[in-house]
Amino acid sequence: MPDITVSLTRSGDTASVAQIREHQIIMDRPTEKGGENAGPMGGEALLAALGGCFMSNLVAAAQARDVELGDIDVSITGTLAGTPPVYERIAMTVTGAASVESLPKLVTMAERGCIVANTLKAGLTLTVETHQS
Repeated sequence: MPDITVSLTRSGDTASVAQIREHQIIMDRPTEKGGENAGPMGGEALLAALGGCFMSNLVAAAQARDVELGDIDVSITGTLAGTPPVYERIAMTVTGAASVESLPKLVTMAERGCIVANTLKAGLTLTVETHQS
């Protein structure tokens, strides 16, 4: 599978802009943490990325089986602990139409196909390098 690259640049005093293909996401800290609240924090964006990845896989699994999902909501709660803080637990709740009998199976398929969920469950190696411009 190919590499996926996202680039970020500083924006204003405290925010950054992530460039993802032709899309942009602004991220910042809330004012009570010294930011300007121009966008979600990175930790919040991580939870949103998990939800977005899961939801796109859920929709794809349903479409491939000609299942009409109707209204589906995903709620994600991350529980922080430690210093520095890390998510010690992330809980996802899927709420859908009661008429979709295959929802549990579709949820399992979406979870298995979600890059973000698979990465969080398995852990990974993160490297950070510096380069002078």
